[in-house]
Amino acid sequence: MLDWTNQQLEEIGAVITTNEIKQQPELWNETLEIFNSHKESLMAFLEGFKKETTEKIRVIFTGAGTSAYVGDVVKPHLTRYGNTSDFIFEAIPTTDIVSAPLNYFKEDSPTLLVSFARSGNSPESAATIDLANQVVKNVKHLIISCAPEGKLAVNAKDDKNSFVMLMPTRSNDQGFAMTGSFSCMTLAALLIFDLVHTDHELIVSTMVNMGKQVVTMEDTLSNVVAQDFNRVVYLGSESLSGLTREAQLKLLELTAGKIATVFDSSLGFRHGPKSFVDDKTLVFGFVSNDTYTSQYDVDILEEINGNAIAVETIALSQNKTQYSGKNISLTNDYQLADGFLALPLVMIAQIIALLTSVKVKNKPDTPSPTGTVNRVVQGVTIHPFN
Repeated sequence: MLDWTNQQLEEIGAVITTNEIKQQPELWNETLEIFNSHKESLMAFLEGFKKETTEKIRVIFTGAGTSAYVGDVVKPHLTRYGNTSDFIFEAIPTTDIVSAPLNYFKEDSPTLLVSFARSGNSPESAATIDLANQVVKNVKHLIISCAPEGKLAVNAKDDKNSFVMLMPTRSNDQGFAMTGSFSCMTLAALLIFDLVHTDHELIVSTMVNMGKQVVTMEDTLSNVVAQDFNRVVYLGSESLSGLTREAQLKLLELTAGKIATVFDSSLGFRHGPKSFVDDKTLVFGFVSNDTYTSQYDVDILEEINGNAIAVETIALSQNKTQYSGKNISLTNDYQLADGFLALPLVMIAQIIALLTSVKVKNKPDTPSPTGTVNRVVQGVTIHPFN
């Protein structure tokens, strides 16, 4: 499929999603260029905020659905590698904040609300910004969005307490599922806040190389998808635990729920959710590049594989792991930290979702057969908050 013509892909309703998955390595280079062009003014914006307070600033990564999962990936990474002297990194979905703002916003805690949004038009995204302005005395906004015409970007344009960073034009995915929007917004957040991994050219070139490798793996992934399964599990630790949420969502979305999915941390899976695995289940484990953490990732894969309870149990990693079962590995001498590793690895999950969608005779570009699940969420009532 990945080398089909657009005409061939149109016949199965997959031209948009396929091309948007494939183009991500190009978009990562564009995202780095955008970051470099904004770096000076953005850092001045953040430094100005730090000078306004003697307290640590809460940095809340927020969004809805896939945009929320950006925060789940970057938060563990930045707690380890970010500026924790000045910032407290948190990830809280807009869908939690809107329904109970006082559970998450604190009036006297200076807060930088980092809003991730593909379209910038989700009702919860705009409401979260309004609620933050209403509840928090000292709040500023960093908008990382893919749509210059979206409400978030437009509303923040002339606001001195807001900074807007727009992602590459093509990252505003036109397909139903978020792909390039997710990976570009994640990369942008890592480039902004990671103080340790500062050789951005090397990091992004490594990601690009590995992303291109994923595109050449279609035969391997097709063989996996050809097996008889109706359930899929994604497992991982720290940033890659956050990635499991996005990986399973892509499969759930593109198959319109015809494939049941579960995600969990490598250690958490034993505590009940392992009951989900049966002889129609594929299990995928993202393996950390942290030597200590990866032991736990491999342990659970070995356990499930040894139990012989799944169709197949597969490790997804950079470079081959010690796991005795099937390994699908991207290769590069430079070891990416897990936040950055998440982005070439998510391409594997995206292609698995794409191939599975076609297998179950769904249309990846318009996967909701009833039309009741939409590209931009509908039907949300925002109630007044007093």
